Amino acid sequence: MYEDWGLIEASFTSQYGVRLRSENDMSWSEFSTLLAGIMPETPLGQVVSIRSENDKDILKNFTKEQHRIRNEWRSRATKAIVMDKAEMERHVKMFQEAMKKAFSK
Repeated sequence: MYEDWGLIEASFTSQYGVRLRSENDMSWSEFSTLLAGIMPETPLGQVVSIRSENDKDILKNFTKEQHRIRNEWRSRATKAIVMDKAEMERHVKMFQEAMKKAFSK
C-alpha cells in the first residue's frame, strides 16, 4: 500500500472527489470501505488490472510500460511470498497502526 499511495490518492480524488491529504476526520473503517470500492477506471484500478492480467492474447498487446508495471509487481510479489509469517505479521501490524493513527477520529 505504501508503494501505491500516490495511486490511491489520485483514485480517491477522481472517483470520490476526496483529497486524502486534506481529510482530517476519515475513520479507518471508512477509508477501507472506500478503497475496496475503487473502480477499474481510476489510476489504481488501471494499474491493478495490468498487474493481474494473465490472458496471453491481452499480454501480447501490452505496451513496454504495461509489461514493466506487471513485471515489477510480480517480482515484488514473489519476494513477499518468501517473507516468513512472523515478519509478515509484524509488517501488517505496523501498517495497521500507521493507518489507524492517520485515519482515527
